[in-house]
Amino acid sequence: MWARKVDGVSGVRRSNTVLHSGAQMKCCRIIRRTLALFAVVAGIAAAQNVPLPSGPSPQPRNNTPQYSDESASAEATCSDENAQLPQTAPPAGVGRQALDDAWWTGPLLAPNASTLPRGHFLIEPYLYDVIGAHSNGFGSLTYINYGLANRFTVGVIPTFGYNKLSTGLSSAGIGLGDVTVQGQFRLRQFHEGSWLPTISATVQETFPTGKYDQLGDRPSDGLGGGAFTTTVAIYTQTYFWMPNRRILRLRFNVSQAFSREVSVEGVSVYGTGADFRGHADPGTSSLVDASWEYSVTRRWVLALDATYRYTANTRVVGNNTSEPSGVQNPDSVLVNLGSAETSGFAPAVEYSWKSTIGVIVGTRVIPGGHNTPMTITPVIAINIVH
Repeated sequence: MWARKVDGVSGVRRSNTVLHSGAQMKCCRIIRRTLALFAVVAGIAAAQNVPLPSGPSPQPRNNTPQYSDESASAEATCSDENAQLPQTAPPAGVGRQALDDAWWTGPLLAPNASTLPRGHFLIEPYLYDVIGAHSNGFGSLTYINYGLANRFTVGVIPTFGYNKLSTGLSSAGIGLGDVTVQGQFRLRQFHEGSWLPTISATVQETFPTGKYDQLGDRPSDGLGGGAFTTTVAIYTQTYFWMPNRRILRLRFNVSQAFSREVSVEGVSVYGTGADFRGHADPGTSSLVDASWEYSVTRRWVLALDATYRYTANTRVVGNNTSEPSGVQNPDSVLVNLGSAETSGFAPAVEYSWKSTIGVIVGTRVIPGGHNTPMTITPVIAINIVH
């Protein structure tokens, strides 16, 4: 879910700029630092890790609800209402990690298939910087979710942003992006010993509250898509126990977004000029997101997302009003921005102070693809459930 938000507007094509050596070096430094952070955290967590008992626990394990992140994707959503209902403790004598002994915030991108218990809420603010060849897209995205019923969660996702350009004018100030509302219904809950995962269906509606046209000499002020967008998604989540008896949590999510036609005037996020008057028809967007989370200790988790996205052609049709009158069809404009296809990954480290509050730090990497430039996006988020 979060991924869909920070990737940019659904259907909007940006030019595939060739990266200069300076930008490549900056991206490489970020990747090296992320890998170094992984290594340090793994070492700290391993040093803190206490071996699990090989026999039954002397006291029954706490079976109170354990919560985790939104995700996810988000998103981002992108994409992460991560409240889990009470889980069944492992059978006595097994000696493997219990489900309630692992605290999660969730990965960076894949939303949770679980829903919040009735009357509980989740707040998860993200801060990120989409680093391109000649730009920095600073932004925030916040999941605000509420458990309307045990199997049904509703939420709102406001976004804000600021674009800093190395060439040209940066944004005039921090601006509001598009706002999404969502409803998630849980179809099934995972139970230990069963091969069936938690499954939920989600519907989101994105409202075009962000500025997208009439941008004048500041195209960097464009923070929205201008189109009402409906996204339908299926989320799944399950658990595996590794040979060392610790938990590996897996998510696999698929979603499809459909955008309505949008009126466009002047300079816009669709690449139109100052004299343009017409409309854009954003293409549909498909997203597949798989994530893995390994519980190193109760508090420390290593996470990884892998994503694939395909966005169909966006068609822009209109007129250039500055053309001289008296000429037959002097101002007709028809532009096909083309489809886009890309893959990405997002390693991250999670740390939870307790089962209801944690932080995640990581980096999303998009190597570039068809009509998609290379970007590196450092991210930090705090997950709070009450």
